[in-house]
Amino acid sequence: MEQESLPTEVILSHPRQTIGSLKLDWNPQPGTYLDVAGETYAVLERHHCYQYKRGKYRLHKIALYVQAAPRPEERSWFQGRWVLGNANCAYSAHSELVRCAVNPDGPCQDCRFFEPAT
Repeated sequence: MEQESLPTEVILSHPRQTIGSLKLDWNPQPGTYLDVAGETYAVLERHHCYQYKRGKYRLHKIALYVQAAPRPEERSWFQGRWVLGNANCAYSAHSELVRCAVNPDGPCQDCRFFEPAT
């Protein structure tokens, strides 16, 4: 069984409930966004579920734990991945999930705490 054909269960983190089971042609990682039934969700965790068959463990399905979230308007490319906000700020968390400590809700533009990273 190829990984592309595996079912991916999408689970809302809070309250915990299954949103659906999809067959995706890409591998969403934590910090990416996923559209399901017209709603946008941020991927928080990715779990692989294995099944023991014929003396081997085989990848059976993938579970994505998500939360409802709007797609961020401010993103920066930092060390090969997209992060929230301005990665050139000293306060940037360099994270796909958190912008920064001093202005977590943003926006970065015209932020009074902006300091260039050294």
